[in-house]
Amino acid sequence: MRIPPGDVRYENLVRGNNFRFVGRPDEIRVASTTDQVVRAVDDAVRGGRRVAVRSGGHCFENFTAAPEVRTLVDLSGLDEVGFDAGRKAFVVEPGATLGQVYKALCAGWGVTVPGGGCPEVGAGGHIAGGGYGPLSRRYGAVVDHLYGVEVVVVGKDGRARAVVATREAGDPHRELWWAHTGGGGGNFGVVTKYWLRSPGDKAVLPAMPRNMVQHVVFWDWGQFTEEKLAGLVRNFGVWHERHSAPGAAETGLYGVLEVKHQAGGVVMLSVQADADLPGVGAMVDAFVAAVSEGLTPVFELRKTVPWLHKMTWPGTGEPGDVLTRRYKIKAGYLRRAFTVEQCKALWRNLTGPNGAQGSVLLIGYGGQANAVAPHETAIANRDVVMKAVYQSVWSEEQEDAANLAWVRELYRDVYAATGGVPVPNEVNDGSYINYADADLADPAWNTSGVSAQRLYYKDNYPRLQRIKAKYDPHNVFRHALSIEPG
Repeated sequence: MRIPPGDVRYENLVRGNNFRFVGRPDEIRVASTTDQVVRAVDDAVRGGRRVAVRSGGHCFENFTAAPEVRTLVDLSGLDEVGFDAGRKAFVVEPGATLGQVYKALCAGWGVTVPGGGCPEVGAGGHIAGGGYGPLSRRYGAVVDHLYGVEVVVVGKDGRARAVVATREAGDPHRELWWAHTGGGGGNFGVVTKYWLRSPGDKAVLPAMPRNMVQHVVFWDWGQFTEEKLAGLVRNFGVWHERHSAPGAAETGLYGVLEVKHQAGGVVMLSVQADADLPGVGAMVDAFVAAVSEGLTPVFELRKTVPWLHKMTWPGTGEPGDVLTRRYKIKAGYLRRAFTVEQCKALWRNLTGPNGAQGSVLLIGYGGQANAVAPHETAIANRDVVMKAVYQSVWSEEQEDAANLAWVRELYRDVYAATGGVPVPNEVNDGSYINYADADLADPAWNTSGVSAQRLYYKDNYPRLQRIKAKYDPHNVFRHALSIEPG
């Protein structure tokens, strides 16, 4: 289906999740089959139109709304979730949101994938970038369960075609499968189907929890000194240093620490866990006590709720106001707790005169996600224990400059010792491509001498370049952070 400007549907489909970016493509091609995707890509290439693909979920940057994009392929109609008996694998189409995936897998088979906690994220980009969430410490990244992909690629002849690639050792397209185990969306082609099956002979995915324990703690900002905030942040980090080995009992816990700007008034700790884990209550108690040592909460609550309860998957996962949603998000991996100097940088920026709508999140990782060698998937970050997120979410266009400046300066300050970005060392380990940040490719904000692609893919980047050269030799699929052909 072709939707040009002037069509009554165009304005309703041209906007993505981040309202900072609104593209003006010559056409939006809404596809609901693989053949329709092939035709849309073929038409764009033959017409000399730059193409971008959107699965309908989140995209932090303007990859699908850049001015040079003339054909936008919308995959929101490709949203089926099912089971392929021939491949003994579950099938997820890219336009399905994570909420749809979890509900379908729950209702049909009682299984799940260790994906993200925002139900409106699209499976398309989420899986290609690696995928993680509340069950990843226990079950690994989503791509650790990826059996195969169907991808529309453009060959040397300039024609689009669909290719199926699996992890089977004898598959001639196995490298294309590998590229989609964390190589990011929009780099190699258009994914039209994922097959998911855990490693081993059985056609299974992890069993979904019956119930989840959810524990939240809030502290008033007024009780924090610089020392107390540093203590809280470092306690969270040290706990994860000590309890993130694959197979450790505590990998059943998923913790998130959110430190809002001082103007936001609160600091929050949350932890989720499968309610049927042995000793789960005591583990949650020990975690909360270790992290919050010396602090007095203003509110604390523990509930046990069904796996798909709204308290487990709160809201829609859409940041900001639904009318004027604008945001900037930056990120980094952590091998260990923030340094003393990094904690000082957090304090400076979270208590300064700007940044009232900003926050920093530390998110538990590691565990089974660290049980896979860096070369086995495109995710090279396989010895990290946390992800750090730096964000500002605001309402109006006139607030753009101030909010962008604040989050950029915060990030540069935290990573001042390594050129303003998380260059891999004993503490930092690059960043996560699904938290795409075009600043990493901007020498004004990245003075490290390490490219954005190396920060995202580390030593796996040359291999990704070779795969790019083979399956996208004309560099049809590209954006501000895309993989360059090798």
